[in-house]
This record gives sequence, structure tokens and C-alpha cells, in this order.
Amino acid sequence: MKILLAYDGSECADAAIQDLKRAGLNDEVEVLVMSVADVFVPDPINDNGFPTYVPMAIRRAHEHGRNELEQAGVLAGRASEQIRSLFPNWRVSYQAEADSPAWALILRADEWKPDLVVMGARGLSVFGGRLIFGSISQRVLYEVRCSVRIARGPGRDTDRPIRILIGVDNSPDSNAAVAAVCNRNWPAGTEVGLLVVVDTVMPVVPNPSEPAVMKWIEVGDENKWDEVREIFEPSAQQLRNAGLHAEVLIRRGNPADQILEEAHTWGADCIFVGAKGTRGIDRLLLGSVSSAVSARAHCSVEVVRPAKYLRNGGQS
Repeated sequence: MKILLAYDGSECADAAIQDLKRAGLNDEVEVLVMSVADVFVPDPINDNGFPTYVPMAIRRAHEHGRNELEQAGVLAGRASEQIRSLFPNWRVSYQAEADSPAWALILRADEWKPDLVVMGARGLSVFGGRLIFGSISQRVLYEVRCSVRIARGPGRDTDRPIRILIGVDNSPDSNAAVAAVCNRNWPAGTEVGLLVVVDTVMPVVPNPSEPAVMKWIEVGDENKWDEVREIFEPSAQQLRNAGLHAEVLIRRGNPADQILEEAHTWGADCIFVGAKGTRGIDRLLLGSVSSAVSARAHCSVEVVRPAKYLRNGGQS
């Protein structure tokens, strides 16, 4: 597994590193730590052997850019050492760049093709010197073609079993979220809740091999919820076969609100949700539910993109 980890020296970035211990990752991991100095570095001054007058403002810009880039390198190196101490079997490298932070991360993800991008919920210091979610984390979340984990510090006793909430709707994206959880190495006792949020009708894919074929069933009456539970029981059994305790939870209301509320009351350590694809463009845009959950959750959130988007360059 390849992980691109954004690091800016903030408490949230340090929390993202600690959060990796509860992300179900094995020893076969390669991590690239990336710190980005939000500065413009002018082209090098080259006098070609002849004395050249360089305005003081230009010299100061060069000096400022070099200092910021050096600081970013120090931060990235410190983070890589922290990761090595936690995961001695991982392959860890780091790099620093001077660029717009969000686009630097997006471009690096396009080039390096990680399976997962990990970021803190908010950043400061090198990433623009301000507290931000929307301008960097949300932009990266929208634009990269792989899964993204927005990490937040633990909100409860870390000695207790890990609790994972998966928002499911029978779509290929939510099925990918279930598969992502199944493919991790979780400690014994890990609990998983498959949360289905219903309204009055619900779309169902009768044949997973034909996701374009869909039917609708009435679910407004709670007496119909047994039928809903049966639809998602195979996913729950898939998780049980992976050694996890899993159950199907059904709630009524706005999907994002219900996922957030259930995660809070149930004490989830992480929410897994699928991202929504948009056909006809070369990137995967985020659905409204995934966007709201990733921005507002009290715990870590992993937005899962199906592996097919990595194979075919992001086409839906």
C-alpha cells in the first residue's frame, strides 16, 4: 500500500500520524511524507560571470523562499522519523516543495499514484500559516483520484476496541468502502456498524455485475426494514468473515446528519464512506454526503474511491 501523507507541523498533522496506528494497516506500506512551503521561489540569479545588479526585493524573495523550503524539509524529515519509530517495517521517504499546497499535493498524487492520501483535518504553519479545511484539505479531497483519510485525534479511550462506521447505500462506491475495511488488518474485537439511512424509497442494485440496472423499493414503513437489512446482510457477513464484529444499523433522515449523529453517539473511531463518481471528466468529484461528513465529523473519515479509478486514470 502506498500512502501520501501531508505534513505541516501542526497538532492536527501530528494527530494524523498517530491515527495511522488505528487505521488497520499492515507492514507492507510505503509512505511518502510531503511538506509544502506556500511561497514562490524565483528563478536562480545567474550573472554569467558578469556583475549584475539585482534589486534587494529580489534577493529577499530568494532568501525567504529558501528559508521556507528548508523549514518544510525539516518538518517532513521530522515526520518521517516519527513514522519510522511507530512503524519500523514501513518504507518511509520525504520531500519538500515550494508551491501552492493543495495543487502540489494533487499533482504529486497524480504522479506517484498512492492508494491513500492522509491529511490532518486542519493545518497551519507551512500550509499558509492559517487554520484551514476548505482551502486545502477539501480541495485535495475533491481532486485526487485515490482514497483520502481526513485524520482527527482520538475522541475516546484508545485502549477500547476500534469502532468503525460505514455509510452504505448499495452503490459501487459504498461497496468499495466495505471492501477497504475488509482488506485491512484490524485488532481483535474491532466493531463495525453498517449504517443504512432510509427515506421513503430506496434504490437497489439487484445484480452487482450490472450496477447500471437499478430498482426502487418502498422503505418508508419500518415493517419494510427487515427487507433492507437483508440487502446489506451479505456485506455484514463479508466483514465477519474478515474477523470483525459487524451489524446492520438502519436510521431515517438526512444521510449526512444521520451518519454524523450515529458516529458521535456510537463512539466511532473512523467513518468510511464511498465517494461519488461523475462521468465524462478526468477526476472523481465528491458527493454531498461524503463532503459534509468529512468536513463535520468528530472522528477520522476515510473517503474511499474504487480501485478502478486508479487503473484507468480516473475515468468513471
